Amino acid sequence: MTQDDKEFLRERIGDLAYEVTQNAATERAFTGEYDEFFEKGIYVDIVSGEPLFSSTDKYDSGCGWPAFTKPIENRMVTNHEDRSYGMRRTEVRSKKANSHLGHVFNDGPIDRGGLRYCINSAALKFIPYAEMEKEGYADYMDIVE
Repeated sequence: MTQDDKEFLRERIGDLAYEVTQNAATERAFTGEYDEFFEKGIYVDIVSGEPLFSSTDKYDSGCGWPAFTKPIENRMVTNHEDRSYGMRRTEVRSKKANSHLGHVFNDGPIDRGGLRYCINSAALKFIPYAEMEKEGYADYMDIVE
């Protein structure tokens, strides 16, 4: 990505989203737009628009970031070992754009698979159910009905 491309992307998605998706930053807990947001629809990568998470898999974990039990499809995200800040975690990135999204932990609801995808709001764009067809996401409408 050239410097011009980086500057264009930063202008398009904003400083915080750029720092989160491109430099693996983390938004402050309880400050993200989607932390306490529970409307019907899907969440896509703010960089590429690739579908990532469904509102049907979102839950209130109390962690301060949007939490999901799973991605729409496992192939839409990649997992990477993260040993930053003296911790051992599993980083989650979008497959297509390689955007840093957040981390996945093994402390989610047991009855829903036991995973907690702890995702930065700044890495996501929400597509409301009523706009999914118009925005080109009609193929995903059945998973949020």
